[in-house]
Amino acid sequence: MNTQDRLYRFVFDELDIRGEIVQLDASWKAVRERYAYPAAVAEQLGQAMAAVLLLSATIKYDGSLILQAQSGGPLRTLVAQATRQRTVRGLARWEGELPEGDLPAIYGAGQMMLTVANQGGDRYQGIVGLEGKNLAEALERYFNHSEQLASRFWLVADGERAAGLFLQQLPAEREHPEAWERICLLAATVTRDELLNLPVQTLLHRLFHKEPLRLFEPEPVAFRCGCSRERIADSLRALGRAELASILAEQGAIEVDCEFCNKHYRFDAIDVEQLFIGGVPVGTSGTPQ
Repeated sequence: MNTQDRLYRFVFDELDIRGEIVQLDASWKAVRERYAYPAAVAEQLGQAMAAVLLLSATIKYDGSLILQAQSGGPLRTLVAQATRQRTVRGLARWEGELPEGDLPAIYGAGQMMLTVANQGGDRYQGIVGLEGKNLAEALERYFNHSEQLASRFWLVADGERAAGLFLQQLPAEREHPEAWERICLLAATVTRDELLNLPVQTLLHRLFHKEPLRLFEPEPVAFRCGCSRERIADSLRALGRAELASILAEQGAIEVDCEFCNKHYRFDAIDVEQLFIGGVPVGTSGTPQ
């Protein structure tokens, strides 16, 4: 098994159809190590992480891309974030056991949001209902309706690896719908085991060996959390001196945990005072719980 985290892009030379494959090992394990996710929750989170990386090579942005699901059902929150540098992180929040079934059964009434957060502060968001058999179908509905680009996703995850396959029909190919249908039929023969375990070159040959196809150099993917003591300090400073003094009087210190990486940050009275006289207090930070 190939154990390197990589994002692969490919195109069909004689067709206006592009595709991507992502396989995650170390980055997926890094996320799972931080929380004891039940298998059913982990499967949804792994699929979301594969999906957001596939989308990161498709949507133009210069900051981060966030895939988020919110609902009132058993799986209440699902967040996966990727950056242009192909870093990824994710988390999930749930209550009780997740039932088997389609998205409404797992999530209840809810919605999925795709948010592009650019470096300059601009944010763009698209929303779609959590409908369909799985996350792949919900994403396909989003692209088919919001972006008006025919798109197909295959997303899988287990305890060791998360992976995804993505195809998209470019506008020029709409004049030849039979080509798009043929490529999708071939891709639909992929099995869960193949997508998780086969080397990408082998997988593409098995699926599309009769189609002229060009595979580009892979891009490395890594888990990385964007939290830092400096960012936490900025957030605390925004609350104001009076609010922080009130928390200190009640609790003796201000403690913040990053939900993505489980790092712990602690600010005592001296640290808080330093927030308002310039600089970032050294304090205690970055300690995994």
